[in-house]
Amino acid sequence: MILIIMIVGLVVLGILVMILYNGLVGARNEVKNAWSAIDVQLKRRHDLISNLIESVKGYAAHERQTLDEVVRARQQAAAFKGSVEERSKIENALTQSLRSLFALAEAYPDLKANQSFIALQEELASTENKIGFSRQYYNDAAMRYKNRVEMFPGNLIANMFNFQAEAFFQLEETGDRVVPQVKF
Repeated sequence: MILIIMIVGLVVLGILVMILYNGLVGARNEVKNAWSAIDVQLKRRHDLISNLIESVKGYAAHERQTLDEVVRARQQAAAFKGSVEERSKIENALTQSLRSLFALAEAYPDLKANQSFIALQEELASTENKIGFSRQYYNDAAMRYKNRVEMFPGNLIANMFNFQAEAFFQLEETGDRVVPQVKF
């Protein structure tokens, strides 16, 4: 009788470990999937920025420093393959350089009226919204995963199998939390 109770107890414990382990794997994969969605939108953003820069070049050729800054920030962001925290910093630098580009465009009425520039600006705004939604989804998935990794009894299994919580994709500066007003 004691042997049967021990076997049943081990089976129940094994099933519990399996359920917790599979839940952790599923949550980790959800975080990876969410990061992939951000990555797709960031790639789209980088491609749009190249086209935007080409549009501005024709109108503001003597504003080389601002254009070079945006190009450099875009290249760094497009080539970056590091952690979420480092990627956040690189993307925030790119956002700052884009603000400079849009401020520059304000000084050129012909550029502001250019249909291709307007279309690119609208595409970029749409992409920024998609990035925002993707960041939110990623952060939600990272939070669910972090809770599973840190809360009992999942933390026992997480520690046993070396599951680590993922970082949130956050804005660097408090000024970034304010929606910029760009008028053309």
